[in-house]
Amino acid sequence: MDTGTNVSTVEIVKKEFPTGSFNAAMFDFDGTLSLIRRNWPNIMIPMMVDILSDTDPGESRDQLHKEVEEFVMRLNGRQTIFQMIQLAEEVTKRGGTPLDPLDYKHQYHDLLLADMGDRIARVKSGDLPQEDLMVPESRQLLSRLREAGLTLYLASGTDLKYVREELSCLGLSEFFEPHVYGALDNYEDFSKSKVIQQILSDADAQPHQILAFGDGFVEIEETCKVGGVAIGVASEEKTRVGVNQWKRSRLINAGAHIIIGDYRCQDELLTTLGIG
Repeated sequence: MDTGTNVSTVEIVKKEFPTGSFNAAMFDFDGTLSLIRRNWPNIMIPMMVDILSDTDPGESRDQLHKEVEEFVMRLNGRQTIFQMIQLAEEVTKRGGTPLDPLDYKHQYHDLLLADMGDRIARVKSGDLPQEDLMVPESRQLLSRLREAGLTLYLASGTDLKYVREELSCLGLSEFFEPHVYGALDNYEDFSKSKVIQQILSDADAQPHQILAFGDGFVEIEETCKVGGVAIGVASEEKTRVGVNQWKRSRLINAGAHIIIGDYRCQDELLTTLGIG
């Protein structure tokens, strides 16, 4: 993924959008608020390449990597199980016998938890500040939105039990409870589209009164479908500075009204949205 400029500003992609009457905001979690899982593509993609290589597909690892990266990132924002369903289909296409997608998901989680376990332990011990594992000024933005009267919702493609644990680790639970949603073993019971419909019902909101913040395709696309305002968070997860140009391009294609790199530009952002 290419990285870009070290500037935190508000880029208006679509000039026409409602302002000033928002009463609810939905946030994605990983890459939008939390950076605990910031290395996840470098865990998932090689795992999938290894699995596909074992089918003897007649493709180089570089070719497989490109194909896997495309579908993994296209499905980013949906529940992890959908990436694993796609993996199973790719194994079948190459003449292999796939495992159950849930087995692939457990395999991935084992690898990911080994990678991120040290980060969580260091935060819990106080050795690593919570802010070092968040998109910059996330806490400040959440506080200001809550003070402005917006109800905050969290919707993540990560399993709900892990979302709750990591949200607590970062000290952000107070902003979202009881409106915390994540992937379930019965994956048909959760989607970001369903969360948006829940917001419309719970908050007695009209579509134009909903904001969504996310670094993935799905939450941006689904928000735009109902007529809400979508903020694409093109965060640089390793350096925590600037705009990731690969994410920016994807978020614009998904329909984002506004692109930001992080929340250091929140004064300008809130003014642009007519909040507070």
